[in-house]
Amino acid sequence: MFLHVAHGLEASKDHLSDLDRAIGDGDHGIGMARGFEAVRGELEAKRYDSVGKLVHGVGTALMMSIGGAAGAIFGSLFRGGSVKLQEELSFTSGTLARLLVDGLQAVKARGGAQAGAKTMIDALEPASVKAQALAEAGAPLDQALSAACEEARLGMERTKDMLATTGKAKTLAERSLGHPDPGAASTYLILKFMAEFATLPESPAGG
Repeated sequence: MFLHVAHGLEASKDHLSDLDRAIGDGDHGIGMARGFEAVRGELEAKRYDSVGKLVHGVGTALMMSIGGAAGAIFGSLFRGGSVKLQEELSFTSGTLARLLVDGLQAVKARGGAQAGAKTMIDALEPASVKAQALAEAGAPLDQALSAACEEARLGMERTKDMLATTGKAKTLAERSLGHPDPGAASTYLILKFMAEFATLPESPAGG
């Protein structure tokens, strides 16, 4: 699944850079593609004996290769989300909820932003709430991923109407209106490619 995400983010480089060019310096897609290329190399070179160790490896690869604020934030998402998954041997809807809920807290602690500040939190927070609700209801992973992905997409769309109050886009003030936050877009895409993998015929995620 995470290899599928890595390929998808690498292929999204130009799209993410175009989004960033509207409210930033246009390098977000380059950084995310570089980060997930490193993730792909990490996953292809190693074997992991738990979900938590794998997710931590993803976060470390992102943190070490993207650089800057995006590296710290997306690295924190996965590293923070991995802490309580060290004994998990399979990726379920409960695993997804734990990853997103704990990852969200790690991102907030690292960056200090809250929902409404036109950041990736505006996509991640509603996705984590939905994932937790579906996990508690006993939903299968493919259903939980699809619903969390849709919440992230809606959250990303809502950032178009927000004024940036943190990060590089803060200096643009009203000029950031009408454009989605690139970090929120990346968060949505990560979940989109996870959900996409879960629907593949060979995926064990359904049921």
